[in-house]
Amino acid sequence: MPSLSDLPIPLDFAPMEAKLVDALPTDAGWRFEPKWDGFRCLAFRAGDAVELRAKSGKPLARYFPDVVAALKALPVKRFVVDGELTISVNGELSFDALQMRLHPAQSRVAKLAAATPATFVLFDCLLDAKGRPLVDAPLARRRADLEALYARFKDPEHVRLSPGTEDIGEARGWLAQAGAALDGVVAKRLDGAYLSGERAMLKIKRMRTADCVVGGFRYERDSRAVGSLLLGLYDEAGRLDHVGFTATITDAERPGLTKQLEKLAGGAGFTGDAPGGPSRWSDGRSAEWTPLRPELVVEVRYDHVTGDRFRHGTKLIRWRPDKAPKQCTLAQLHAEAGPERLIARLG
Repeated sequence: MPSLSDLPIPLDFAPMEAKLVDALPTDAGWRFEPKWDGFRCLAFRAGDAVELRAKSGKPLARYFPDVVAALKALPVKRFVVDGELTISVNGELSFDALQMRLHPAQSRVAKLAAATPATFVLFDCLLDAKGRPLVDAPLARRRADLEALYARFKDPEHVRLSPGTEDIGEARGWLAQAGAALDGVVAKRLDGAYLSGERAMLKIKRMRTADCVVGGFRYERDSRAVGSLLLGLYDEAGRLDHVGFTATITDAERPGLTKQLEKLAGGAGFTGDAPGGPSRWSDGRSAEWTPLRPELVVEVRYDHVTGDRFRHGTKLIRWRPDKAPKQCTLAQLHAEAGPERLIARLG
């Protein structure tokens, strides 16, 4: 009986990573692929054994039993592939749904997997059809092997093949799209090997701007100076929903801004979705926040939206005293379509 330890790629193998750059490379020899906003994952199969590993090396199989089952159902008994775990809710990508899977109760994980099954989007192949490692092979060879492997899967459930192109014009079109399930484009050298743990790929993010109401703020940790602004947008019912934050405040402007914000304290703040406590990734930052009268508007730059929230922290571009707070609505944000819709559109 084959086992995962028999595979020539070990389970602690680190995936190749990407470094952020400002623009798509324009010289020859590049392949461009969508940058999916999910959980990066290496999937290993040997016989009936399947393992999923995160970019950090941590096991993911217990959180994605649906993907494990989908990979076990494939007619190919041995492979190692690189890809992204994604979840769509009502046809739209949901990073929140991915995070909900990281739950200690197996019964809760099983319920979520049944209600909102994940899709594994493949973009690299580390073993050839004879089980030999491909890490030293150029991308052009690995992609050909990945397409051949996917063809052997015979239209699998919950597994998709990521599209790609060598046409920079098409890649620019992807970057210009609004409302897609990608938050940028990844560029890979066609002649490049799979360099484990190295930032050998390039990622170019799709940056957009939005005008937001400052509905509250948080102080810096162990300080009485403002640390971050809490951002809001009005929904169709006129409620101010919390959509994210910005912390790009210079030390020079911090004292004056703190005084200005404290004068607006005591308002209703967010009348719709309100900020919660610190996340598991916040390193103990305070959950306390100060609500404000909704009078200040800022323009921020963001890269990705999921669930009507900014996926990451935003960059403050400028204050907008010329903009009425009520003009700052959720309509500025575009829904993020799930990978099935996008792959069909790009393919």
